[in-house]
Amino acid sequence: MTSSKFEFPEFYSFPPFFTIQPVLATREKQLALWRELILRYHTEYKIKNLVVHECPLWKNESIQRQLQPDEIKTVMNDFCKSGHGEWLDEGTVARILWRKPDQLAADIYQWAEMNGYINTVCTVYELHSGEDVNGMSFQGADEELLRRALSILEQRGKCKIFKGDTSEEDGIKFFP
Repeated sequence: MTSSKFEFPEFYSFPPFFTIQPVLATREKQLALWRELILRYHTEYKIKNLVVHECPLWKNESIQRQLQPDEIKTVMNDFCKSGHGEWLDEGTVARILWRKPDQLAADIYQWAEMNGYINTVCTVYELHSGEDVNGMSFQGADEELLRRALSILEQRGKCKIFKGDTSEEDGIKFFP
């Protein structure tokens, strides 16, 4: 965990936020706020997986409110349906996609262009943990998600992935 303290948005202290709203238009706005909160919290703390029964977001002690299990399920199913999460174990653990694979692919390619990696090779490890990726959206990203983004670039003809001795040593050559 990072040493910074997460700053909860104002709506997190609004009691009705912790009850799924019956009016469709209101519920859609509420679910969008939950998506934003889950994504911001997990991105800030670089948490890759959300364990449903351990997530601190479902309960706000200061206003003595919490989501009920069926409401958590509604929020999480909406979150996964939005493309920012995917169930690893239905109803219990979801992978958080800090950025969607196509967004990550665009970020990686932009990084390659800005840092002179076009027509050169780097490793998956360098993309994940190298010095040149500090502050980038894909720094520390889940390896499977990183590989999905690279596959998108490969399908678009923007890179080629070469097998190394280990998965971290796999190479990527970027093309213009």
